[in-house]
Amino acid sequence: MTASKLSDSLPVKQMAKPQSASVSMLAGSPAATAATAATAKTAKTAKTAKTAKTAKTAKTAKTAKTAKVIKARLASPMLDGAGAAASQGMVAAAHLPHQAHPAATSVSTAAESRSAVALRKTAVVVPAIFQIHYAKWQKELLDPEFVPFDNEGVKDEALEFEVFERIAKSPMTAKQQLWGALSWRFGEKTGLTGEAMRQVIDANAGMDVYYCNPHVPNEGLFHNMWVQGETAHPKFLAMCRALFAACELPLEELSAFAAPSAYSSANYFVGTPAFWNLYLPWIRNILTTADRKLDPAARAVLHSTQADDRGLHGGATYVPFIVERLFPLFMRTVGKHLKGFQIPLPRREQELNVHVRLLREMKVMAHKTNSPWLVACWVNYRNLYFAQAHGKPWCDKYLRAITPVEVRFG
Repeated sequence: MTASKLSDSLPVKQMAKPQSASVSMLAGSPAATAATAATAKTAKTAKTAKTAKTAKTAKTAKTAKTAKVIKARLASPMLDGAGAAASQGMVAAAHLPHQAHPAATSVSTAAESRSAVALRKTAVVVPAIFQIHYAKWQKELLDPEFVPFDNEGVKDEALEFEVFERIAKSPMTAKQQLWGALSWRFGEKTGLTGEAMRQVIDANAGMDVYYCNPHVPNEGLFHNMWVQGETAHPKFLAMCRALFAACELPLEELSAFAAPSAYSSANYFVGTPAFWNLYLPWIRNILTTADRKLDPAARAVLHSTQADDRGLHGGATYVPFIVERLFPLFMRTVGKHLKGFQIPLPRREQELNVHVRLLREMKVMAHKTNSPWLVACWVNYRNLYFAQAHGKPWCDKYLRAITPVEVRFG
């Protein structure tokens, strides 16, 4: 997927003042008449520019005021770590105001239906985006565009997924048309500000879920996120095969050649109720089924901290690393009727070296053309890159496991 850079809003340029003419003209002469017309036209243009600038200033002020009201309404009714209301005013201020679109006037049911569809496409929805923090010192790093969500003291191996479930059941999202919950490290990982994210969502309105992949290099270096997990968590693919078999999920998912646009790590989602109402129960059902059907040895591994043998994730189990990779499968199965949009990350894009950039472009083209030949070219190029970037010991350990033996586009 080619990411478009976010451009900053350009300030309105002030109209230059017309210079005074140095040649005097007689009143009533053709030259004077032309000069008068030109002066009137210039004045009219200046007035139009001034009016446009005034309108834009008023619109900006209105937007800033709306954002301020949103934050004020959501900042007070907070949820604590156990999900209880921090104030009695929770229910009254549980939802964000959204811009109401005008009622469509029509003379027939068909016309009303068409008007409603058009309005849904153009209506501006203000998303409620929470930012999860686990310690007091992390509050200083939160984005002012997001609503702080205090999760201090809560321990759950599903990590963000458990927070999603808790927020979904709270009054804070009861009437929201669009909401999400992001990590306190969102800005650090994605290079996006909260304002930039809101701009992207506004510019691509009408989607059921907005997601992103902060680990952009993986889109070019691995044929899917499951095999990438093998290089980060010991015996990851073996654990995933056992879980997929127990839950009757398609095993071919683990070897499919995935498009870069399908990649989504870190659970960065902003979605509609239609998305959350399907996604959350689907994931929970998989976890429950795995606990019920896995043999005792495999179940013990699933919930063990050996998944984080390098100590990079606070002793996490395999559960969160499996959950964050299930989103593409969800979107192709249960959520196949939903519309998703992968948010581009310009700063992460700029960090790609020329080889990783080319490898990702090869994957995109291979998917567009369904070309096994181009996949084979990608495999050879990618393996040469790993040999240079990681060396022989790393390749001896991982390369066989992460190299596709057959082409199956996912």
